[in-house]
Amino acid sequence: MGFQYGLSGMNAASKNLDVIGHNIANANTTGFKGSRTEFSELFGSAVGASSANTTGQGVGVSGVSRQFGQGNVSITGNNLDVAINGAGFLQLGMPDGSNAYTRAGSLQINKDGELVNQQGARVLGFPTDPTTGAVLNRSVGPIIVPIDKGIVGQKTTELTVKLNLDGKASTYDSTTDTPPYTTYSASLNIYNSQGDAIPVNLYFTKNGVNSWEVSRKVDGGDLTPISTLVYDNDGKFVSQTAISPITAGQEITANEGDGTTNFTAAVDLSGTSQFASRFSVSQSSQDGFATGDLNGLSIEPDGTVRARYSNGLNLSQGKLALVKFNNAQGLASTTGGNLIETVASGGRVAGEPNSGNFGGLQSGALEDSNIDLTAELVNMMTAQRSYQANAQTLKTQDQVMSTLVNLR
Repeated sequence: MGFQYGLSGMNAASKNLDVIGHNIANANTTGFKGSRTEFSELFGSAVGASSANTTGQGVGVSGVSRQFGQGNVSITGNNLDVAINGAGFLQLGMPDGSNAYTRAGSLQINKDGELVNQQGARVLGFPTDPTTGAVLNRSVGPIIVPIDKGIVGQKTTELTVKLNLDGKASTYDSTTDTPPYTTYSASLNIYNSQGDAIPVNLYFTKNGVNSWEVSRKVDGGDLTPISTLVYDNDGKFVSQTAISPITAGQEITANEGDGTTNFTAAVDLSGTSQFASRFSVSQSSQDGFATGDLNGLSIEPDGTVRARYSNGLNLSQGKLALVKFNNAQGLASTTGGNLIETVASGGRVAGEPNSGNFGGLQSGALEDSNIDLTAELVNMMTAQRSYQANAQTLKTQDQVMSTLVNLR
């Protein structure tokens, strides 16, 4: 009798409804990837039997395949949210020491300063140079932000000033202060070892053809000549020579803050010029900074996690790693929406966002599930009809059996 055909069809339709229901239930789950039921014909025959006389044995579920299509990206405005656009996965370090993978980029910082997901698993990345953000090595590890302390101030060792001196300027007359020595000047702050700001003013006076004298005032102190600048007839920089008793590379002398100890800093003026145009400062910088407190965190499109400090510094804390697999369909699902590596998936390959085919990142956004609710509801109605039709097959077989039993 054919009860097994209808029964197999009902079991397959029921499994299909389970998968569809799971998809619908997770329609609003961040980074969720829907699944599809795969059916296969059940067929058996004796050795030597003709297939033309075999009707088959019904249907079975050969597997449930996950569909890794891209979900829509929704803007959240949260600096630690990140959406993956492409084939990559975030790598997680689980509490038991194992690895897992996810597309859900809703991240946060825990009490220890570790970047974690909503289930508390550590998000892994590459170590980077704090200043440049360059990846130091390919060993992945947790990304940790020093949330319990700020940045200690750093002493200035060099100042760099880029400007243009007016080639039409008159030679300076120190007797009458003509033109006033303050006509051409640049100002900036330097820092001592404690991060205290110290104002520095540089003054430029023309002392001959294609020649300028540079003087300094540190923290309102005396005006002190420090260097002579020479330019060629094209207005290009030629040389910078220290004026005795100043030593080259020690043009600035300032106090450490204790009133007795001094430190020195170099002044680099090689980027200056002398063209027949108005005086203008294009850049002034120095390598020190004040003490700073952590103001916030952000994730850049290249995956770099940056910490913003009150002193204006933005330091890299690491770079998110993305991983890919030869067969993403072979990954196994776990609670929490995470995936784990299996033999069928093949080994993971780690890389940086926006490189190869790992995909890119969009910060301040999350990837929605790729579930099409309309399509799932249509699939559910189709599965329901299939279940009803197979139930009708059982009913018909029952009626046939009753007819046979009632034969006289």
